[in-house]
Amino acid sequence: MTPASEGRWALIVHGGAKAIEPGEEEANRRGVLQALAAGRAVLEGGGAAVDAVEAAIRVMEDLPVFNAGRGSALNEAGGVEMCAGLMDGRDLSVGAVGAIRNVRHPIAVAKRLLGEKEILLVGEGATLFAKENGAEMVAGEALVTEARKAALEAMHDTVGAVAMDRGGNLAAGTSTGGLAGAKVGRIGDSPLPGNGLYADNHVGGVSFSGDGETIARLALAARVMAGMAEQGPEAAIRDAVERLPGTGGAGADGGAIAIDRTGRIGWAHNSPAFAVAYANEGGGEPRACLGKDEEARD
Repeated sequence: MTPASEGRWALIVHGGAKAIEPGEEEANRRGVLQALAAGRAVLEGGGAAVDAVEAAIRVMEDLPVFNAGRGSALNEAGGVEMCAGLMDGRDLSVGAVGAIRNVRHPIAVAKRLLGEKEILLVGEGATLFAKENGAEMVAGEALVTEARKAALEAMHDTVGAVAMDRGGNLAAGTSTGGLAGAKVGRIGDSPLPGNGLYADNHVGGVSFSGDGETIARLALAARVMAGMAEQGPEAAIRDAVERLPGTGGAGADGGAIAIDRTGRIGWAHNSPAFAVAYANEGGGEPRACLGKDEEARD
């Protein structure tokens, strides 16, 4: 993938490192393209990377095919607790929420935290902050779908986006409904900088999805950031993802998306599928793939 030239935007989104159920392939593809279009509209209008990331993730939080917002997994008590994080590469500000309930768009609450001293609020405190700051609140039942009620597998996917705006500013974000059947109060890698996401204008930005506990133990976002300048974003992600089975066991999988400070886009995964869409200014039509093997065939 060629780098975006100076003054051009770049954007990549993902719908989670997971096994895509038969019949849901096109819903995943359409979903990431819709998210890409929302973020792209911000960047084409001269908007900031952090706003593009929020716009893209909000779309996926509304689509029940993704494990975020309305499509969130159910914990062991049958409830929905969500996590989201957003990082601005301009000043390394972070906003994140963990085990938050009753909000339509966790990523919007994370964004509202960017200007606060605290970088992470959890549980009741996160929900209270959301209410006090005008976030759209919903009944817990509004976030539960019939498909999630029937799902017994321990799915652990996350949605995310990374953007670079025309000013060369980078941002990365994540949002997740968590791990199906998890203990109440569980927080994985998604809202934690250096684990599920990171952004720094001097290096790049990255967003992860997958086995959250193993990603956190390995601090994979930090590893990608450390390797990005020398290896490029895609090779740095590949090296990071290869560590997952060695630490978390054979079932530990995941994937990530990234953009480096020159605008190069990269992504890799060892999960069965990884729905991704990306585009950059002057780079032709947007691309959407359900895995690296599909990109290679095109």
